[in-house]
Amino acid sequence: MAQGMIQGSIVALVTPMDESGAVNFKQLKGLIEYHIEQGSDALVAVGTTGESATLDEAEHCAVIKAVVDYVDGRIPVIAGTGANSTTEAIALTRKAKEVGADACLIVTPYYNQPTQEGLYLHHKAINDAVEIPQILYNVPGRTACDMLPETVGRLSHLKNIVGVKEATGDLSRVRQIRDLCGDDFALYTGDDATSREFCLLGGNGSITVTGNVAPRLVHEMIAAAMAGDNETALAIDMKLAALHLNLFIQSNPIPVKWAVAEMGLIGKGIRLPLTWLTEDCFDKVRDAMRQAAVI
Repeated sequence: MAQGMIQGSIVALVTPMDESGAVNFKQLKGLIEYHIEQGSDALVAVGTTGESATLDEAEHCAVIKAVVDYVDGRIPVIAGTGANSTTEAIALTRKAKEVGADACLIVTPYYNQPTQEGLYLHHKAINDAVEIPQILYNVPGRTACDMLPETVGRLSHLKNIVGVKEATGDLSRVRQIRDLCGDDFALYTGDDATSREFCLLGGNGSITVTGNVAPRLVHEMIAAAMAGDNETALAIDMKLAALHLNLFIQSNPIPVKWAVAEMGLIGKGIRLPLTWLTEDCFDKVRDAMRQAAVI
């Protein structure tokens, strides 16, 4: 394990908004205090769950800066800085370094559908341009682009690329990527439903949506799985299983923002084209929250 590697339950933080869609920085500060108190190991600012797709560049950078400032060094902050334009991804990554983020999470370019060589050159350009730890983010269900383990292996040799968030849910990739990249390369899952198995197989943590709603339980489950304690991890994961499923009953982050608002931690704000959770889904998400004993 590399010295200073970020590990454990890494919460892909929602971005609190007023009903008008304006970012609510007061609620963001309260949310950060809640996660630190609940034991979350690190936070991702402005990832997919943080509505990176609908924040403009100035807002994106302002939220990253606010999270870094509010955390004040108590836990690591990973900034979401990916884009489907290489120059934009470089600009966002530079800004994240400037405001003091500990690392950046850089999604594969969405919509463009680059080749594996294009993916390599895109991430190499960011690696060469900005000296900050960079975590690759592969989520083909969102991007229509799958970064293959062999490409991750090539990129792992670059100085600033320190890990990958593998969100396919394909557990066979844990060993593949580990064999290609070595023990000093961080492997994170982006799939809550298989996060326990991923960490039992040697993963370094989960970049989690469920951790927004049940941060203490997710922290404890991931810690147990990383320690090889399947019995404890499984017992906790059974309480979380309905959340893993029902927080994706509509497009993320629609259900998770509703759930966090139901807990009284944020207001009822989300940005178009995303809409607030529809009433026919309320009971399923509430039941999942009850199973995890968060309400």
